[in-house]
Amino acid sequence: MSGGTELHCSSGVEVKNPDPVSKNLSNGNGNVNGNCQNGDAKSFKIFIGYDPREDLAYEVCRYSLLKRSSIPIEIFPIKQSELRQKGVYWRERGKLESTEFSFSRFLTPFLANYEGWAMFVDCDFLYLGDIKELVDMTDDKYAIMCVQHDYTPKETTKMDGAVQTVYPRKNWSSMVLYNCGHEKNRALTPDVVNKETGAFLHRFQWLEDDEIGEVPFVWNFLVGHNKVVEGDQSTYPKAIHYTLGGPWFEQWKDCEFGDLWLNELEEYKKAAEKKVD
Repeated sequence: MSGGTELHCSSGVEVKNPDPVSKNLSNGNGNVNGNCQNGDAKSFKIFIGYDPREDLAYEVCRYSLLKRSSIPIEIFPIKQSELRQKGVYWRERGKLESTEFSFSRFLTPFLANYEGWAMFVDCDFLYLGDIKELVDMTDDKYAIMCVQHDYTPKETTKMDGAVQTVYPRKNWSSMVLYNCGHEKNRALTPDVVNKETGAFLHRFQWLEDDEIGEVPFVWNFLVGHNKVVEGDQSTYPKAIHYTLGGPWFEQWKDCEFGDLWLNELEEYKKAAEKKVD
């Protein structure tokens, strides 16, 4: 199910589109623009980090976005194997990279042809809100926008034993709205993404601080860190981030908000079965 790219129109129509890397190589740029079948509404591009160990996480994240979106969206999995095959990504995997998309995520502006706004998000998210609300927050004066967490994890490991690293701006890069047409983001070429350090990329060091806009924390609600305040709607999560590990891993079946993810998984499975029928 995870190999194709889906376009979801507000009318509920879904159509298949080519993967962004193939388009990038065929036309000499990163163009992944797509439209609804009527050709009127331009879709918002979303790139989800993909890791084979977390295929179900990717599918549920994608399903939750499609299910609740009131605007046309295109979803592309960022698969390292495909990027390598196309010659877009070639850096060796480091010991501290907990997922296959630790660095390939920063190819988002390139894959979007350095045009318009697009979003990157880790696969371990569950969206509870309409992505239109997030798109409506975009402000062209910023190069990127994200939740600016003040987060230092206490755990030394996460997911299925992966090392938990600690660094400034931790988790800022896990969900980013990219102003792909911003001049500064043209610095994120494949050459730069393949050679620059983790500090340069994850701390957004190609940007000035005032070029980074802020998004409410509820759009990157860190399980185990952020808290819901009863009666305060502004603290209710719009997108849950299972940053330490989610219910798709056996040892995290009972994590906070795990029941919401498992319910979404069942819905996704039923929807997938209907498509097959």
